[in-house]
Amino acid sequence: MMRRAVTLAITLTMVLTGPAPAALARSADILALLRAVPGMSVQERPSTEDGVRWFWLRYRQPVDHRHPEGAWFEQRVMLQHRSLDRPMVFHLTGHNVPETMFETEPTKILGANQISMEYRYYPGSRPVPADWTKDTFWQGASDQHRIVTALKSIYDRKWIGTGGSKGGQASVIHRRYYPDDVAGTVAYVAPNDIDDEDDSAYDRFLATVGDDPACRARVRSLAREILERRPAMLRLLEAAAAAHGWTFDVVGGIDRAFEYSVMDYETGFWSYNDEADCGSLPSPDASDEVLFSSFDRVLGFPFFTDQALAPFVSVFYQAGTEMGWPTPSYPHLRPLLRYADDYGPRSYVPRDIPMTLDQSVLRDVDRWVRTRGTRLMFVNGGNDPMTAEPYRLGPGSRDSAVYTAPGVKHVFLGEVIGRLPSRQKERAIADLRRWAR
Repeated sequence: MMRRAVTLAITLTMVLTGPAPAALARSADILALLRAVPGMSVQERPSTEDGVRWFWLRYRQPVDHRHPEGAWFEQRVMLQHRSLDRPMVFHLTGHNVPETMFETEPTKILGANQISMEYRYYPGSRPVPADWTKDTFWQGASDQHRIVTALKSIYDRKWIGTGGSKGGQASVIHRRYYPDDVAGTVAYVAPNDIDDEDDSAYDRFLATVGDDPACRARVRSLAREILERRPAMLRLLEAAAAAHGWTFDVVGGIDRAFEYSVMDYETGFWSYNDEADCGSLPSPDASDEVLFSSFDRVLGFPFFTDQALAPFVSVFYQAGTEMGWPTPSYPHLRPLLRYADDYGPRSYVPRDIPMTLDQSVLRDVDRWVRTRGTRLMFVNGGNDPMTAEPYRLGPGSRDSAVYTAPGVKHVFLGEVIGRLPSRQKERAIADLRRWAR
């Protein structure tokens, strides 16, 4: 009964606020069609690509889709328009929307239009005041459903969902709740940490990642060496903080920020650097300044500053309430750690925002993928720590596949299908084109 009531509420909202009237002819200019969508403001920007028009949209969304009569906010959406006769790639960032034109891999393969949607509660798409209890997976999927519903009367060819990392996860969750919104989903490097109490998969992954055991050992030894030189590293970090105006109030001080950064070093190296970059790492006996500079280049000390954390409250909030947080055991760093028990999203979110973890939604989505998921393509990187706990298919999965590109890191938008072994690449492209016909 509750589900029917929720569906009725959302359907009523659709009737009241979108989509564009059917009387508008398909031959009308796309700018006019977009401006006719109730609740949508449109700004066309200069395009950097021939044959593609670039629009920034702001679309009114209810803070709570279960009560659309309540407060609203505006969500940022970026549209790259080629033609009404082309398919639409619905790109979920899971985070904010970059203010530049870019194409996802499915968009390039299909020659498609592309929408990129900012996730709710990021600074550009955050209600004021912010009721953080409404920053949930279901509410986010319902945002996505409303924008699809609003624009499908304009773009009536096939829609393909995609996203990378948290955006890949969001694209799968969207399909779980609204399976008919898109004809297929391509989820890149999507995490699936359905049991936050057991993160042993990350230890097993990091013990074997890459082709060179010497590279793995070097990364680990550098992390430990940096931690052993804590006083010297802190002096350098304090100097950098003074120069840049960084503060560390949210995490509880500069010493905690330093330690959390070192705990992230191994997963950060493999996530954002190629294995070939091992050759540029300094030796453990390098000077303090060389070690500090190398660490900052590989991962970045400033991440746990108040200034860097502020735009990402949404992702840390969801990590502490629904998504979970991968925590390897860090055997190479013990007993040098002082704050290991505090490492995690609770330390990165202001204390006046309550958080309680409930992973029932993720477990439900995982079960749906294995029992009823259809036209799902999971594309992972072989060197990506997020591959440690990926989505897996089951006996009820249909017309779906999981691919892993050898040696590929945590790639959000770059070419991953293109780096698969040739037969897998051909099959993946053929399936994507078939879904989009």
